[in-house]
Amino acid sequence: MAEKRRVVITGMGLISPLGSTKEALWEALASGRSGIDRLQSVPANALPTNVAGEAIAFTGKIDDFGPLDKDRKKLIRKGLKVMCRETLMGVASAQLAMADAGLVESGLDPERSGVVFGSDYMMTLPEEFSSSIRKCSDGGRFEFSRWGTDGLEQMQPLWLLKYLPNMPASHIAIFNDLRGPNNSITHREAAANLAMGEAYRTILRDHADAMLVGATGTRVHPMKAVHAAQTEQLAEGNGDPTKACRPFDLRRRGMVLGEGAGSVLLEELGAARARGATIYAELVGAASSTVLDRQGIAQCDQAIANAMRLTLRDAGMTPEEVGHINAHGLGSKSRDIQEALAIGAVFEDRATRVPLVAAKSYFGNLGAGSGMVELISSLMALAHGRLFRVLNFETPDPECPVAAVTADDVSPGESFLSVNTTPQGQAAAVLIRAFGEDR
Repeated sequence: MAEKRRVVITGMGLISPLGSTKEALWEALASGRSGIDRLQSVPANALPTNVAGEAIAFTGKIDDFGPLDKDRKKLIRKGLKVMCRETLMGVASAQLAMADAGLVESGLDPERSGVVFGSDYMMTLPEEFSSSIRKCSDGGRFEFSRWGTDGLEQMQPLWLLKYLPNMPASHIAIFNDLRGPNNSITHREAAANLAMGEAYRTILRDHADAMLVGATGTRVHPMKAVHAAQTEQLAEGNGDPTKACRPFDLRRRGMVLGEGAGSVLLEELGAARARGATIYAELVGAASSTVLDRQGIAQCDQAIANAMRLTLRDAGMTPEEVGHINAHGLGSKSRDIQEALAIGAVFEDRATRVPLVAAKSYFGNLGAGSGMVELISSLMALAHGRLFRVLNFETPDPECPVAAVTADDVSPGESFLSVNTTPQGQAAAVLIRAFGEDR
């Protein structure tokens, strides 16, 4: 199938702490400007840290969804009230990708076009429950028996629709009349690359000619931040916020919370050519792996190594042919060591020579949205012929023998391997190659 059908990327859209356009993203990456700052959207004392990568420019209003025709603009505006912030960011990134692909006025073939969208588990904000909890409380004690009769009636009628993790894919399909395959993947940080892999194979097996693929997520949330603190080392935020995220550096202090979303349009090469689309790159391989030991403890190093090896095999490429690695680069002590071990196992003696970038050093962990914004970062690097530096990489860690990019003149090569993993041991990777007609 892969020999007969090729899958290319023809549109990109994002919402991030570095802006909401691919040009703004690249300007920040190329100039070494961090999007991490003091926490603004949540009271600082409500979370275990006071720094975050927040998408401050994104308001969730209709103007944030890019250029829209009259009918689509009316449809999206009507739906805003039933979208939580994660869904809003995801839908906006998808509409921006559609616009970038030149599909503002004309659309895709509805029956041959679909959506695969990744997300975190979506959690209700505490304030959504406050009036219901007060109604069921007597003298400061919450009475569970009253919830069904007194508590639920205080909830907004459409409350649940705001927080279902399949809503981004549902809204995007409705707004753009995409009637083909549709799925939602809720695998945290691995969701973006898992969504890319599923959409890729959907097109290869001729079940669709175009797939809008994306992921949205946040760790800037009262409950999710607590969950993150229970599973990952968090950077406390002492000192300069822009120095908080330090992937692979000896003095790294942990993960930084973030929020964002990204989307790309994948098309079968013939269909893209037929409509005169701009082709950014070609998706040539994807794979995933989950590894736990007998006690159920995640083995992230083995999972990442498996995902990278399988992706290379899927693409028919060798480690020597990879131009650069876009790493998960969380910035925590243990996770970076595990990732470095995986890279060493796959790339062997080239592990300390293949250029490595870590976009989280600019904006923190965007949850499920991380993988897609990171992928777009490397797509922009391919387009500009140079890589961006790993921010705050000053002192190499002997336990992380990787070639972190620290200069502005490093070539991205002709391809890149992008990888992400979850604390639970789910890893996923994709391999993107510069497009060439003769391949």
